[in-house]
Amino acid sequence: MKKRVLGNTGLEVSAIGLGCMGMSHAYGPAADKEEIIKLIRSAVERGVTFFDTAEVYGPYVNEELVGEALEPYKGEVVIATKFGVAFEHGQSGDLLMNSTPENIRKSVEGSLKRLRVDSIDLLYQHRVDPNVPIEEVAKTVKELMQEGIVKHWGLSEASADVIRRAHAVLPLTAVQSEYSMMWRKPEEEVFPTLEELGIGFVPFSPLGNGFLTGKIDKNTKFGEGDIRSILTRFLSENIDANKVLLDLIRRIAETKNATPAQIALAWILAQKQWIVPIPGTRKFNRLEENIGSVDIELTDDELAMLNETLSKIKIAGSRVDRIKKDY
Repeated sequence: MKKRVLGNTGLEVSAIGLGCMGMSHAYGPAADKEEIIKLIRSAVERGVTFFDTAEVYGPYVNEELVGEALEPYKGEVVIATKFGVAFEHGQSGDLLMNSTPENIRKSVEGSLKRLRVDSIDLLYQHRVDPNVPIEEVAKTVKELMQEGIVKHWGLSEASADVIRRAHAVLPLTAVQSEYSMMWRKPEEEVFPTLEELGIGFVPFSPLGNGFLTGKIDKNTKFGEGDIRSILTRFLSENIDANKVLLDLIRRIAETKNATPAQIALAWILAQKQWIVPIPGTRKFNRLEENIGSVDIELTDDELAMLNETLSKIKIAGSRVDRIKKDY
């Protein structure tokens, strides 16, 4: 497995990580615990050293799952977790922000126990709290780092301005945001900021919530508790409209003897050396498929063609707008 370094703080991780949220949160009922533990440990055996979770996933149960699965590999892997949000109405409700110093400390204490570790490798603020200045958040995390219970820190879904303000108080190792062929907004202001300041980038949903695997069509039915059942991106007419993107990816995949998912991930990896995507899965064959993307090389001409074509494709539906339902 190839390695990459996140930020100027020297955090080395596998070139592709494993997002663990969907194992117990947001994609229907939780998967079988023992099978998922086998999956996570299989990822380690295949060279994956970067795992992403959060206290709100479940809530709490995802951290417990990751902690149990990775306990035999202490010191060999990097676990990222997050503080600062809760859901108002279960998994599909609005996010409630709380990044007060008291809540940060409470969250970290809980995460340490659930993850079965003495210190957190990478701690993100899950979402920016409009009621707590980012400088105060950074100051609290700095204290936790001085106490030795947090090693690196980052932000999730933060603007360029917030990133700069946070970094001025305590250097950031990574910023996490959604990024894929379907959602390229971070390229506009976030990427230049990260490059200037020497901060790594960790894209979540790098496969567009599964759309870029090519396995979803307008007839796909999503089960109870699957976030895709309420996202406008997955309305049947939008899935149909976005086939033009899949057609593009499939054409490249055929020339590389690869899958659409592998091309989508290889495209992300080719953007910057300081980017480490974290696709999630519950299936062993998908894990193998995602890991295989690390070895796919896209030429400069292929990248230029892809980027030019992508810039002309208008994606139907939103990554956040929700179909009106009773929650």
